[in-house]
This record gives sequence, C-alpha cells and structure tokens, in this order.
Amino acid sequence: MNPADAWKNFRLGEEISVSGTFIYNGLRRYHEMRKLDFTDELFEFLYDLSVGLERLLKIAVILFEHSDATDQEDLEKSLITHSHLDLLARLRKHTQVNLGSPQIDLLSLLGKFYKSLRYDRFSLASVYDPKKEREALCSLLSKHLDVEFSDSPPLIGTENTDRYRKFIHRTVLKIAQTVYRVIKARARAINLYTYELRHASKAESVFLREVRISDEDVLWKELLIFFMNTPSTSGYLEFLRGIEPLDFDPALTDDYLDCFQSDGAKAFVMDELEHLYSELEGRVGERLELMSVIGSPNVYFDSPDDDDGGEEESNL
Repeated sequence: MNPADAWKNFRLGEEISVSGTFIYNGLRRYHEMRKLDFTDELFEFLYDLSVGLERLLKIAVILFEHSDATDQEDLEKSLITHSHLDLLARLRKHTQVNLGSPQIDLLSLLGKFYKSLRYDRFSLASVYDPKKEREALCSLLSKHLDVEFSDSPPLIGTENTDRYRKFIHRTVLKIAQTVYRVIKARARAINLYTYELRHASKAESVFLREVRISDEDVLWKELLIFFMNTPSTSGYLEFLRGIEPLDFDPALTDDYLDCFQSDGAKAFVMDELEHLYSELEGRVGERLELMSVIGSPNVYFDSPDDDDGGEEESNL
C-alpha cells in the first residue's frame, strides 16, 4: 500500500472514530441538559457536534478529491475551514448527499458557532447580547418544531423537553449516518477500508447502531434493579454485598439516582461523599482499595459453587 492509500485507509479511519466520538459526546451532552439557559452546557454541546461533523465531512471530501495528481499542499490548505456548508457543497460536487432543511439549518448553526460564537465572549460587545448560543438553538427549534421561546427566559429557565431531544437526536444522526454511508461507498469504490469501526465504540454507536441515549438510561436502571433484587449469587455479588454501605440519606434518592445519568448531578452529591469519608477516620485507604476492585478488568472472584468450598478471593 502506497503512502497516500495508507493515509486515507488508516489515518482517516482513525478520524472516523474521532469524529464519531465527538458526535456521541454532543448527543450525550444535549440529552443530559435539563435547561436551555446555561452557556457552558450549550457550548459543550455545540462544540462537540461542530468538531465531530466538520471532521466527518472533511474525510468524505478527501476521499473524493484526492488522487495521485492532486497537489497535496493545496488540498490540505483548502481543508483549513470551519464552514460545514462549504464542505457539504464540495462533497455534493462529487456525489448525492440527501439532507433536508433541518439538517442544513443545523450545519449552518454549527458553522456559525465555530467561526464566531465560540469566541464572542472575548469581545466587549458581548455585554449587550450575552446569550447568542441559546438564541441560535431556540431559533432552530422554533422553526422546525413550531414552538415559541421568550426573549426573556422565565426565572426557572427554559426546559429542555423530550420533544427537543428527539429532534436534535434525529437531525444529528441523519447528517452523521448519511455522510458515513457516502464515506463507506467511496472507500469501497477505491478499495479502502476507511469506514471500519471498532466494536462497541462510540463511533459505532453513532454510525451503525443509531445510538439512543434514552435507551442507555434504561440500561443502567435495569442493571440497578437487578443488583438490588436478584436472588442469584456469585463471588462478585457476594463481595459487593459484603461491603458496609455508607450512611447516605434515603430522602435524597432522586439526587443519588441522577448521578447515574448526569455528570453535572455528581457535583451535588460529592460534598456529601467527602463528609461521609471524613467520618471513616483511619479507614479511608481500606475503603478506597475496596472501591478500586469494583469494575476493575483484572479481578476474578471464585464462585461460591466452586469445588474448593466456595471461599472467595480476588486476584488483582
């Protein structure tokens, strides 16, 4: 394989995984958002999506525009752009890319965000218009879902409803999977495997599995119910049952469960965890050692049904 084909096959293949990871993280961030009013959350969502989709479009453009006759330096310079719509236009010169109005408008928003909005707060003028990310997102939702948003959000904030989540999820995946299929078809046509994805990766979830973050939330809930109620046993389960629980407050169960589905929610509980650990006095190290065993890939627990009498041990 010559250097050009190796570049397009392996390095751009790695970029497929990178782009899919950014897209997945953007979808996850939006799913976790309770309100549409917090600039840091909106920024993270828009940044991850803009980076992921931009990189994906650039992969597709390279696969079509690069050849042995290509001026490599000129091609690479032409890729120094953050306009998603310009990249899409270049791609459409070579192949059909079926995207509708919602997808085009989202790409336009992401291009605007990456080119200007992400730096806007470094300008003095931002004092007079501080919520441009929110305005851009609400404009998109308003146009395609026929909803209205107040210019002055209520004191309790603007709720991020499941309807909004489904729209963003559907629109993002339509773009990502359409461009991925274009990449796959082109790679096959030129005898490359750029499209191959690592099993169980975030990129595979985005491009092939049609990831549904809400379904992933169902997974942790079902696992939680299983651990709490299963009559079955194993060396691992007996190890978990043998650890004395900390004295968390049952009245705050909602807050605790929220930690499973939101990184932001963990911050509200960390203070309580630190307080409970402070009461362990000299046993913190022992407790942390037990915690390090849970989820470690290098731990084996004998089953209680083993012939050696059921004594449990862990091999780190």
